[in-house]
Amino acid sequence: MANPMTQNKKIRVMVVDDSMVARSMIIRGLSAHPRIEVVGFAINTLDAKLKISQYKPDVVTMDVEMPGQSGTDFLRQYLPTNPIPVILVSSLNLKVFDALAVGAVDFVRKPDDQQSVDGFVAALAQKVIIASNAHVRAAGAGLVPKAPAASMAAPNLGSSVSLNNVIIGLGASTGGTEATLEVMKRLPADIPPMVIVQHMPPGFTKMYAERLNRLCAMEVREAQSGDELRRGLALVAPADLQCRVVRIGGTRYTVNCTPGEKVSGHRPSVDALFQSMADTVNCKMVGIIMTGMGQDGAVGLLAMRKKGAYTIGQDKESSVVYGMPGVAQNIGAVMIQASCENVSNVLLRHLKSLG
Repeated sequence: MANPMTQNKKIRVMVVDDSMVARSMIIRGLSAHPRIEVVGFAINTLDAKLKISQYKPDVVTMDVEMPGQSGTDFLRQYLPTNPIPVILVSSLNLKVFDALAVGAVDFVRKPDDQQSVDGFVAALAQKVIIASNAHVRAAGAGLVPKAPAASMAAPNLGSSVSLNNVIIGLGASTGGTEATLEVMKRLPADIPPMVIVQHMPPGFTKMYAERLNRLCAMEVREAQSGDELRRGLALVAPADLQCRVVRIGGTRYTVNCTPGEKVSGHRPSVDALFQSMADTVNCKMVGIIMTGMGQDGAVGLLAMRKKGAYTIGQDKESSVVYGMPGVAQNIGAVMIQASCENVSNVLLRHLKSLG
């Protein structure tokens, strides 16, 4: 939580983008926010390296692709010794996940047209405010294991009938793209079915699911209404749709992904997923809440726990933002806390105990 003494202090932001049009839009938009002061800009990463030390911003916004050195390569070199929060500003591009992997806190999608500029600026400003209190986890600082993800998966759990009747829900927000990967890449190919909600702009959830599918032992794909839950399959809730678990008879369950009102300020919402599990799932359940700003998922996780679910929360030390898991812990929704790197071990120990 931010220090109350610093609440009135403006957040110093530096904008890094090679496009004059994009720079002007971002600077103008952020400067209008009462809590943000744009202290400078840079036109490329070399310029950024010089000016960050000069302007000493609290947060940097950075384009992912720029002439010369990319934003990703810059962050890989710079963040381990200069852990400053960086918000990526990206078009619909898979490279944004590479930049998140080396320590960027979050990202926003560049607007496609004039009508979406206001929404873009509002989202960027919100993420800047969140990032100003974030814990930067830079890959080069040794906080993210360097072993290939494929080599980290646990051995298969086997054919225990009890594991055929388990459903796992996982929710995350700021910092969650990499935190979720840290969990998923350690799990076996025959993991019980998982449904994942990660707050993310439209267009990116499909790419994120494909990335997890490449790096993890189980099958991962973006959820579609009617997808049946089964062992070895993890479904990522599509952006801008609410994703809920639906029982279709006996021990068979599907997901329902539909438009609808935001829940706890989000669509998809972790609370919407977790509450649907608490309401409809008759088999054993596990709920996992990871790093993220706000409280989405906390109430839903508590509902799951009250229905007998095993609940896990990411701990403060390993969270980029200890908001969602912190609220869940405070209201009694979490049975056990674990570091990002240890959540998978806690989960697997529990699953093995069911056999």
